[in-house]
Amino acid sequence: MNEQSKDWTAYIKIAIFVPFLLVGLGLFFGHARASDAVTIPSPAVDAPLAASSSTQTAVFSGGCFWGVQAVFQHVKGVSDATSGYTGGEASTAEYEMVSTGSTGHAESVKVTFDPSQVSYGQLLKVFFSVAHDPTQLNRQGPDEGTQYRSMISYANADQERIANAYIAQLTQAKVFHGRIVTQVVPLKTFYPAEAYHQNYATLHPDNPYIAINDLPKVAHLKQMLPQLYK
Repeated sequence: MNEQSKDWTAYIKIAIFVPFLLVGLGLFFGHARASDAVTIPSPAVDAPLAASSSTQTAVFSGGCFWGVQAVFQHVKGVSDATSGYTGGEASTAEYEMVSTGSTGHAESVKVTFDPSQVSYGQLLKVFFSVAHDPTQLNRQGPDEGTQYRSMISYANADQERIANAYIAQLTQAKVFHGRIVTQVVPLKTFYPAEAYHQNYATLHPDNPYIAINDLPKVAHLKQMLPQLYK
């Protein structure tokens, strides 16, 4: 793939985003701004920190994977965060196809973490509070389509139990203005995204889309959850 093709997604996002920036400074048809974050309680149901170091994975979908990846790269105990696709078939795990919204895939991030340093519930707290808005259905900020849906893809029964319990807890506490629409589904195969999507926010901090939509998420992680920030 040549450099012109690799930059296609950035050009499209900027073209879509700039009118919104000029008109509403990040307000998208009355939806919450991407820079918004919510203070939420810690999960009442969680796995205890492991006694010894090991490696586990978690997969989260919450809008464009650039920002979600950027947030989790700054979480203590996370050794890797990879942008990719999940929910569809291998034959359609390509950006141009996923962007049509017809593949069943969601833009997702696979988080590799040490459960002796950070719990799955703490990762969920990051996901719900600063990484995305779980009340936006099939969209996130300026991005719209089923590929941007809010989704937790659990790898085992413990992850399923903790995720569902946390959603119930947050719903009962009414910490969000709208209904939580996050799907909790079994993990299908995760397909890493193209190389030019990896570490995109870190490599392109001056991109207007990144500056308005994604860097504030990382800043909120540092401000709101300093004990989890690295």
